[in-house]
Amino acid sequence: MDTLMTWLEAQLADNSIFTLQTFGYYGEGLITTVQLVSLSLIIGLVLAVPLAIGRGSPHRWISLPIFLYCYVFRGTPLLVQLYLIYYGVVFIEGIQETWLWVILEKPFVPALIAFTLNTAAYTAEIFRGAIKSTPRGEIEAARAYGMSRGLMLRRIVLPSAFRRALPAYGNEVIFMLHASAIASVVTIMDLTGAARFVYARYYAPFEAFLFVAAIYLCLTFAILYLFRYLERRLLAHLKPASG
Repeated sequence: MDTLMTWLEAQLADNSIFTLQTFGYYGEGLITTVQLVSLSLIIGLVLAVPLAIGRGSPHRWISLPIFLYCYVFRGTPLLVQLYLIYYGVVFIEGIQETWLWVILEKPFVPALIAFTLNTAAYTAEIFRGAIKSTPRGEIEAARAYGMSRGLMLRRIVLPSAFRRALPAYGNEVIFMLHASAIASVVTIMDLTGAARFVYARYYAPFEAFLFVAAIYLCLTFAILYLFRYLERRLLAHLKPASG
């Protein structure tokens, strides 16, 4: 009996998921997740600003296509969008004979496109609401100084809108971090993909997924702390003055 227990302990030690090799899988997944989320957020933010401005345009030929884009990407699941882009690329006529196929055949790029288009739609709506709620007095003061529309947007409207949109945009960043877990369905070795790989190899679902959940939790708290810090710095003038 003692020999059997010794053998079982040795087997468990050999199959432990907390080894340098498994930590390497988690590290690779963490890097991929951070790259995917950060790149999609940066590109999506760059796209969202002109989309938000165009969304509020009085010209229907400008605002209507942007409205339809935002409506489609906000009204359909991100997983469906990822599948359509990932599997739909191969059906583009002649794409496999061009230089683009070298880039698009990697699963990271279609996932980046899907995540970017999705977050750009949500962020555009966040900024549109923030721009729309710009105090009338600020706009009238800018016009009184003789500012053009472009100058007023750059110096008054957009900085003010960014400060008001900061809390909502922080929630969007956290949502994108959590949504990145679906990237593993297209064979990307992100954090969730690393947990699936460790689970399949060591048959330890609870340890693998709980460890990844703890990493996601730490990343979420870091994002929350960052946005709380930015809110304290950028929204300090809105706090009531202490007596």
